[in-house]
Amino acid sequence: MKSLLLIALAFHSLFSFEYNLEPKKINSQIYCFFGKPQIMDTHNNGDISNSCFVDLGKSYLVIDSGPSYKYARDTHKAMKKIKNQEVSFVINTHIHDDHWLGNGYYKENGATIIGAKIFANTPNATPIRMQQYISKEAFDKTEEVFPTKHIEGVQTLELEGVKVELTSFDKTIHTDNDMIIYIPSQSVVFAGDLVFNERIMSLRGGNINNWIDVLDEIEAKNSKYIIGGHGNIYTRDSTKITKRYLEALKEFVLESIDEGRDITDTLTNSHMSEFEDLKLYKEMHTINVETAYRTLEWGDE
Repeated sequence: MKSLLLIALAFHSLFSFEYNLEPKKINSQIYCFFGKPQIMDTHNNGDISNSCFVDLGKSYLVIDSGPSYKYARDTHKAMKKIKNQEVSFVINTHIHDDHWLGNGYYKENGATIIGAKIFANTPNATPIRMQQYISKEAFDKTEEVFPTKHIEGVQTLELEGVKVELTSFDKTIHTDNDMIIYIPSQSVVFAGDLVFNERIMSLRGGNINNWIDVLDEIEAKNSKYIIGGHGNIYTRDSTKITKRYLEALKEFVLESIDEGRDITDTLTNSHMSEFEDLKLYKEMHTINVETAYRTLEWGDE
């Protein structure tokens, strides 16, 4: 009897977990769930990135499905309370798994999953990174479900009569293949992890020069809203923190190189007080300095 009770409690615990997330209204058609400015762990269970819903009229478009099946289920449940409709389309902005591991929930419910071409040649990884950091309850039912429609270059889709312009960058920025989504009728750019605010971004694996250039492109669209992959600022000024940090970082590293400092000396003197109050500064900044140094020391301008 005792063993049956323990099994019942474990079963209940496994399937009763919920993220209990509240959507933020951007305008009458757009809502976002803003993640915490933290490293993924069993306390936040991967709720560290942003996931947004666009009301197309008869169904939703989701920008980034989040870190798990249950996260996607819970955000959709919250959105159904606002307007009870299904998700027909999901767009994944890039390959980092805190942004797309909710795809399985939406595919199960009939959505078309769209992403950059990098997803077409991505092998399944075991174990999944997220699986190593969040709880078993939060990760339950999560599988690697990749986009089936792949975007190259600039393509405009018409989703339920709404024009959606997708730009897939064939160069290293934050990752090897980032994508932004521009919806002119809503005056909004979804920039994925090309825009961070509230916390320091990760430059590891990225290219500082390309990133600064692409931020110029994003700002040139002059949209009312620019919504990044991390951080809860969504106005057109949301790029400022990322851009200022990258420009200051580039200036510092180039000056260090010009003065003949090696990477060790550069790291030793790399404190930037202007940004130390941003979340994850201690965790990310020195890694970013090292990455920028290795890019810039060869004159990759």
